[in-house]
Amino acid sequence: MATVKRVPPRSEVDPQDCWNLSSLYISDASWEQDLIKFKELIGGFEQFRGQLAGSAQRLAECLQFDIQVDLLSERLGTYVFLKTTEDQANDLYQGMMGRFQNLAVRASQLASYIRPEILSIPESTMQAMLATPDLEPFHLVLKRITRFKPHTLSDKEESLLAMQGEMAQTASKIFRQLNDADLKFGFVTDANGESVELTNSTFSQLLISPDRGVRRTAFHQYYEQFHAHENTLAATLAGSVHTDVYYSKARGYESALAAALFPDNIPQAVYDNLISTVRGQLPAVHHYLEVRRKKMNLPDLHHYDTYVPILADMEQTRPWDDAVSTVIDSLEPLGEGYCQKLKAGLNGGWCDRYPNQGKQSGAFSCGSFEGNPYIMMNYKPTVLNDLFTLTHEAGHSMHSHYSARTQPFQYYNYTIFVAEVASTFNEQLLTHYLLKNSSDTRLKAYLLNHEIDSIRATIVRQTMFAEFEKLTHEMAQTGEGLTVQAFRESYSQLLKAYFGPNFVIDEQLSLECFRIPHFYRAFYVYKYATGLAAAIALSRRVLEGGPSERADYLRFLSSGCAKDPLELLADAGVDMTTPEPIETALKHFDSLVSQLDQLV
Repeated sequence: MATVKRVPPRSEVDPQDCWNLSSLYISDASWEQDLIKFKELIGGFEQFRGQLAGSAQRLAECLQFDIQVDLLSERLGTYVFLKTTEDQANDLYQGMMGRFQNLAVRASQLASYIRPEILSIPESTMQAMLATPDLEPFHLVLKRITRFKPHTLSDKEESLLAMQGEMAQTASKIFRQLNDADLKFGFVTDANGESVELTNSTFSQLLISPDRGVRRTAFHQYYEQFHAHENTLAATLAGSVHTDVYYSKARGYESALAAALFPDNIPQAVYDNLISTVRGQLPAVHHYLEVRRKKMNLPDLHHYDTYVPILADMEQTRPWDDAVSTVIDSLEPLGEGYCQKLKAGLNGGWCDRYPNQGKQSGAFSCGSFEGNPYIMMNYKPTVLNDLFTLTHEAGHSMHSHYSARTQPFQYYNYTIFVAEVASTFNEQLLTHYLLKNSSDTRLKAYLLNHEIDSIRATIVRQTMFAEFEKLTHEMAQTGEGLTVQAFRESYSQLLKAYFGPNFVIDEQLSLECFRIPHFYRAFYVYKYATGLAAAIALSRRVLEGGPSERADYLRFLSSGCAKDPLELLADAGVDMTTPEPIETALKHFDSLVSQLDQLV
């Protein structure tokens, strides 16, 4: 009889393959004890209410107390979150999470007066307070809060905006319900002759099928449903765009884009520069698409042909220990200290390695100030991409490790703008290492194809999304109607520009603008593009440099949010206010395409 492979229950997983959460809590009982402490502690916020303008000392005491609460909250929340991901059917940890979240919301409510009180302090008073030693540890914290003063309204107006919060999520909620629950796409016969239910999840899997007929059928059948609901989807997306515009106007921002860039202190020129620079390098992308068409022996190239690897049958087996060794060897340019710490962590309890029943899918890194920077994996030895996932998440974890060990709590947690730099930097070093140390032509071609598609998906595609967001919000701000036709025509023009003259754009492809969840969190996707561009530039700098360049990069990892994102990257050696990093990334892309063209 054939052996049946099954995913084990959590209780049967070897403890050596599980993370060790003792850096947070040694047991559930110790967590419960701290939850009681947390419940008692949060009542202490009331002692500072109405007193923050009285003296620098009192304001400092309040901010320090807030850190004390946040530290305990982070520890409690991180532990129970990680426990829920081990087995999502475990009612014990779901219940613990619910009790923690209830108290965390209560803590947030009790502390809600702090920010408004700080913003109400007169400028002259604040400057005098900042001159005292008491507030020295909080200068940047207060600077970042008071930056929002011009965009903070009266108490009554702020209360009205707060009351609209749930209503403002309506468009996003409707989209999620329609997209994730109500749309039904039927079934598709895969390359093995098996009937597969077409869903948002299986759609991406079917698009990497080596059988073009399967890919084509899945594409057209999937978009039939978006076409059938295009009026509802257009109205929903328009509602989200108008919400962004409303809030930006209410708070006195120049535009919805300006409002989104303000928290990270990013000039709009950085956003516009990304779009213009990528557009200037699009011939390199068009060249790659033509290379892909030729290597796949296709008469023409459609969107459903762009996800399947050119070498779809590339297989390797790499056990966990080999994967860790490969990752550590590839990161040698970062020095012995970095590599030793990461190796000890991956082999010593940082990582939850393999799938088990009920375990959360995918992968993530979860760092905290006091605990280890844990990594969730669902590692499969036969999937080469899982090796890249491991080094990606390890990059996040080492970023958290260095920042938490170097910065005070209020400055250790890095922003989303720089978050993807450390992770994709590691992927760059891994690709470089594998290409350099492999004599297998097919493996080299696979790696080149992987890197090329990663750059195209992260820099080029996300920039196209970013340009669409900018265009649609500008249309709303000028009073232009956001109709089905307006959305689809705008998106079609972008598709033609980004995919080039020799690419077949099926009529249904313009419906793609109605299925991107990120569009309901506007002006976020550009950070993926800038993050990878910065990572490529910094990885080239470290690989081609010496101790000084390595030290610059490690200092970046250690900086948390002690400076604004653009300053942190500039200190590391990359200036995102110029076109150079984007140009460097896309020239690297073009070089990889030429290498692939010669190998395959």
